[in-house]
Amino acid sequence: MIQLKASRCVRLLSKESECNRCEVICPTEAIVIANNPLPAINFSICVGCGACDALCPNEALSLDEFNPTDFFFNFMQESENLISCRKNVPCIAALNIENIISIALLKKETVFDMGHCNECSIAHKCKPQIERNYEEASYMLQAMMSDSIIKLENVKYEEPKEIKESSRREFFSKVNLANVAKTKLQFEKEVQKATDELVEHTLQNSDIALLKQKRITDRRKLFFTAIRRTKKPSQFHIVEADEMTFTSMKLLDGDKCTACQMCYRVCPSGALTSDIKNSKIDFDPFLCIKCNTCHDVCESDAITLSPTYNVKEFFEPEVHNLIKFSVRRCDECSVIFSSNSNDRLCYRCKAEDEEAKELWGIKGDSSI
Repeated sequence: MIQLKASRCVRLLSKESECNRCEVICPTEAIVIANNPLPAINFSICVGCGACDALCPNEALSLDEFNPTDFFFNFMQESENLISCRKNVPCIAALNIENIISIALLKKETVFDMGHCNECSIAHKCKPQIERNYEEASYMLQAMMSDSIIKLENVKYEEPKEIKESSRREFFSKVNLANVAKTKLQFEKEVQKATDELVEHTLQNSDIALLKQKRITDRRKLFFTAIRRTKKPSQFHIVEADEMTFTSMKLLDGDKCTACQMCYRVCPSGALTSDIKNSKIDFDPFLCIKCNTCHDVCESDAITLSPTYNVKEFFEPEVHNLIKFSVRRCDECSVIFSSNSNDRLCYRCKAEDEEAKELWGIKGDSSI
């Protein structure tokens, strides 16, 4: 079954969020967003392909019985290089682009078994995604001047399966005090799978505190580990930003920025930060997960994506300063605030000043 960790869903970080990647990729339309803040899931038609997990920028979705991180380490220990839905993954689409690049960098040659795709009922969504991941990963490997390659081959791997009949006695022998809770949970999941209706998710009190936490995704940690073990290229190439789905470089228009502080407060990965005085906005491209949350909350559209990305950021990460603010004390209430203009009033006092002018019919910028 697919599980949703509500506190990690970027849709909760902004009501303006347009993220619907899980809904778009779902081959059975088991995930529906509509006007809901969180995805609703019909567990009875979910096939557990894991494609939604791979596309979720902040790892809000996960499968019960497949973990991409665990797969990464297990696959690295094997001598074989074949990835197949009949061998070691529920679907090749369950692997996110960062895991694919990381595996390729360390494995040197990786083979995707596409032999079963033409007979698969979910191929209409998953096969194109696998091909897109292959193209993006190959493009990035070339940009990093790596000799690692990924191949798409019709291997059509089949693994012999042992048929073992289960009995009531065997089932009840497993049900004891040590695992009764696990059995009950499994039973509840089976009931949930049999219910042909959308299960809506809501934000719990325990999730609210977690929303504020900045976390680096497991896939980014693995990517960083793989980069550390990869020879640094003799030349750092500039790549097209549109060809990358997992990170970005930001640009900020100082004339549009209002110093509202929202972009770095909602950034789930800590790619956007400031200092204790809120006197600046810094950006670390290596931590960016390209969730677009900062763009969603920026009312003035001051933040934009750079059209290019320097591969140097992978091997020599650098924090970039996007803008610096003036920090001053409000003339009205004496609160210290940051500003990108010559305002002498903080945001609250400025709003109250404007409201008073409107009530009194005063026009112009003169202070009351």
